[in-house]
Amino acid sequence: MDRLGNYIGGRWVQGEGEGQPLYHAVTGQEIARAGTKGLDMAGMLDYGRRTGNPALRKMTFPERGRMLRALALYLRDKDRLEKFYRVSYQTGATRADSWIDLEGGIGNLFSYASLRRKFPNETFCTDGEGLPLGKGGTFMGQHILVPREGVAIHINAFNFPVWGMLEKIAVNLLAGMPAVVKPATITSYLTEAVVREIIGSGILPSGALQLICGSAGDLLDHVQSQDVVTFTGSATTGQMLRAHPRVLAESVPFTMEADSLNCLVLGQDVEPGMPEWDLFIKEVRREMTVKAGQKCTAIRRIFVPENKMEDAWKALSKALSQTVIGNPENEKVRMGPLAGRSQREEVLGQVAKLLASSQILHGSLDSSLLNGQLVDADAGKGAFLSPLLLLNERPFDHEEPHNVEAFGPVSTIMPYSGTDAAIALSKMGKGSLCSSIVTSDPSIAREYVLGAATHHGRILVLNAECAAESTGHGSPLPLLVHGGPGRAGGGEEMGGIRGVKHYMQRVAVQGSPSVITALTNVYQPHARQTTGDKHPFRKYFEELRIGDTVVTHKRTVTEADIVNFANVSWDHFYAHTDHTSLEGTLFEKPVAHGYFILSAAAGLFVDAAKGPVMLNYGLEECRFLKPVYAGATIGVKLTCKEKIEQEKREPTDIPRGIVKWVVDVYDETGESVAIATILTMVQKITDSI
Repeated sequence: MDRLGNYIGGRWVQGEGEGQPLYHAVTGQEIARAGTKGLDMAGMLDYGRRTGNPALRKMTFPERGRMLRALALYLRDKDRLEKFYRVSYQTGATRADSWIDLEGGIGNLFSYASLRRKFPNETFCTDGEGLPLGKGGTFMGQHILVPREGVAIHINAFNFPVWGMLEKIAVNLLAGMPAVVKPATITSYLTEAVVREIIGSGILPSGALQLICGSAGDLLDHVQSQDVVTFTGSATTGQMLRAHPRVLAESVPFTMEADSLNCLVLGQDVEPGMPEWDLFIKEVRREMTVKAGQKCTAIRRIFVPENKMEDAWKALSKALSQTVIGNPENEKVRMGPLAGRSQREEVLGQVAKLLASSQILHGSLDSSLLNGQLVDADAGKGAFLSPLLLLNERPFDHEEPHNVEAFGPVSTIMPYSGTDAAIALSKMGKGSLCSSIVTSDPSIAREYVLGAATHHGRILVLNAECAAESTGHGSPLPLLVHGGPGRAGGGEEMGGIRGVKHYMQRVAVQGSPSVITALTNVYQPHARQTTGDKHPFRKYFEELRIGDTVVTHKRTVTEADIVNFANVSWDHFYAHTDHTSLEGTLFEKPVAHGYFILSAAAGLFVDAAKGPVMLNYGLEECRFLKPVYAGATIGVKLTCKEKIEQEKREPTDIPRGIVKWVVDVYDETGESVAIATILTMVQKITDSI
């Protein structure tokens, strides 16, 4: 029998002993064994810290992002994907289920790869704006984020053995931390197949990714304060791990995403025949049958207005009865088995608890009744279970639907009397990863979202307007946080830039503006400026230095300037053109347009001859600070604030970067009248990216 490998210390090794048998979800046959007995967990973590961590920390954000993109492209290769799909069928997943797991996971790599453009060309990043800490402008503070010096340890659930790994490592790798992945053993053979391809690609530096298939053993006994632990799975297991003495003693960050009793609410405005009614039926059916209901985000509780209960459960029963169940390799099948027979027994045990206060409306606990209905499968061999729709008529009186989760194709439908009641029922789940409300009425949506938000990590408002593009109730997206309060674990995963920061240490740095400028490579107000004979617009991207400044000659604003700009721009706002309407306003006499001041400033600081500056790329953070009247004399200080690398999209593109400039427009008193940040595209001497 095949033994799964563990990739630790830069090589593939197997655990001692016979290992744990793993079974085909459809046929029940043993397909592999997994084990970690005898592995040096302490050595594995040390290897990640000593080898993988320094290699990743030395890389800049753009380099890490391009690494993720290269890995995503490698895994998306058609032949590799088909290999993964074949293995995934053994977990009971249909092609559509596997698409979520495989290509959804690869999509996370692409999403985080694209975030490299949101970070500087540095190994670290700033967090927020600089803060002045003294009246004289000589002392300030700036938060920065640096990669932690440990290892990200990911303990994952069985239901998404690939997505669960890729959505986490994408974030820690972009942040500059290596990972140790411990998938749930029951489906770890799929994770191992993907990791073998990742390691074989040679794209990641040594020590950036390690894998153990089997028990975690004494892994957490060796964590240190610079490590990070994430967990996805049952709340009971997560709470036990979070309370590990070593995790507590070392103050190790612990992010938990636990299974929760997510709910969907049918709005009181929705009637049979409306598009939203059909959306409601389709959404519930999909969430009950995709991955055979084995999703941490699946709909477990369905809240329906009292007067629509019968119509709703009958329509749901009809939709569920049309679900083709069987071998996921058959293209007609829409729902496969659970991940294993042990998982099926666990689900049935939880259903028995629910039936203490509920009744079955659709489906059966007897899997033998599926024989004759299953496609290319035997109910006696596989881990099959029909979708089960339960009814609880008194949800405020019974705790079971709000406390017991059957992690399979099981949902309970319950009545509610009004939006306040729906909100209260949603909160009885004691914290969920997600909730949805199907309504065409924005006021109902607003009331529900604001009322239920404290108890949910994500809320989907589904209606006909967004249905075509909506990813659905159960689809976490890379750029949004995935997590929830209370029972859901209180943690966050993904979340775009927010997620990256979970793997970085925030430190507040205090010093002079010149020191903070030198540290961050972003010009800070009152920092030293450098002037010279060469205009900054005459310098190529590589030649420019942060703080390079040009002090322009001056220009006196005239009444003709104001009138002419009004005529050219068609901006005849009274404050610029009407002397008779200024009483009771902020202005003494007609004031120059703010955009004229900015345009006049450009006329002062622009070097007109052809040179490295290719074009004006944009404008940010523009403020008009003081009225400018005819007769005022203005000058400009133009300072190089920040340089941003820009990648070539086509081989023929001219190598270039984006430069941010501080434009400080001041008058004859020396006071600033306008401050802005402009962006220019500047040519490079060499093609460095």
